[in-house]
Amino acid sequence: MCNDYEQHIRWAEYCDMMRRLELAIPAHQSELDLPQADDIRVNDMAPVIRAAGDYIELSPMNFSFPPTGRGGPVFNFRSEGRRFADSKRCLIPASAFFEFTGKKYPKAKHRFALKDSPFLAIASIWREGQGNHPAAFAMLITRPGLDVEPFHNRQVVVLRPENWAAWIYLTKSETALLQPLPEGSLTVKTVRAGTD
Repeated sequence: MCNDYEQHIRWAEYCDMMRRLELAIPAHQSELDLPQADDIRVNDMAPVIRAAGDYIELSPMNFSFPPTGRGGPVFNFRSEGRRFADSKRCLIPASAFFEFTGKKYPKAKHRFALKDSPFLAIASIWREGQGNHPAAFAMLITRPGLDVEPFHNRQVVVLRPENWAAWIYLTKSETALLQPLPEGSLTVKTVRAGTD
């Protein structure tokens, strides 16, 4: 399951996209709020896009909710059949996400990016920090679309830019938003061969 993504988004591209979508960003934010990273993994700090009053802001959070009970951290959250009206919704800005195949390490690493867009956004939810834990986010997952199905039996929910505000403000139903994209929406490239 996706526990690794890449963030190589130029600040100018981010600002252009937000302007095109008519999503206001705070004047005090800059490229420092959108750091570049080859691999963002579970328990790394990374920015998410969330509502903040009349603005859409980038806010640094921990990638995964802290463990509860005996399990490990929660970084993927199943979306099917759930309602998110009472959840804090956000988007993970990413240039790509990765899936891994194979049984032995190192596994083959496959990079997925959104066609015809400088970057993508993964539907997510976030929670306030508790105790000494910072605010945290988890990716929403669903059944795989045809682009991801050959590599994994689940996938993160990638939203097209025109649905970003609809997710943050929940102006469309969860059922309509939290679906895999149609075939051919994602490009895939194997960036590391695995060990057989």
